[in-house]
Amino acid sequence: MNTPPLLLTRTEAADLDRLFEIQLDPEAIFLAAFTAKDPTDKKAYIEKYTPFLTDPTIHMYSIRVNELIVGSIAKFVMEGDAEITYWIDRLYWGQGIASTALTLFLKLELTRPLYGRTAFDNIGSQRVLEKCGFVRTGEDKGFANARQAEIEEFIYRLSE
Repeated sequence: MNTPPLLLTRTEAADLDRLFEIQLDPEAIFLAAFTAKDPTDKKAYIEKYTPFLTDPTIHMYSIRVNELIVGSIAKFVMEGDAEITYWIDRLYWGQGIASTALTLFLKLELTRPLYGRTAFDNIGSQRVLEKCGFVRTGEDKGFANARQAEIEEFIYRLSE
């Protein structure tokens, strides 16, 4: 697989419009599972993510291929744990972009341990985490807005 060259850039307010468009894909929403109640509400999306751009505990990057934003990756803190999240435009799935972006991100984000969570059936995201050294350490259940049901999620940890 030839992964296109990609670049991580700090997310800026101007990136949010494109990132909003990317997260509208119904298949991606289903797999992500733990999404906003209404992922089509652009005003709510912009209001939620704009403060994150200057929050010192959140490190947000836009993933670019040939200057085009194709996704995002970020570290945030939830209940005292540093966690990662990422989202790739479905048009770019299967090209190694998530794994490459996470590998690059882990060189910038040195917080350890670092956790990742994924829906039990999101095999692609599980593979990305495992390729990058994360180890599955647990399971949890939570309400997934995208599925309107409580589902199982797997918890991964990167220690080193």
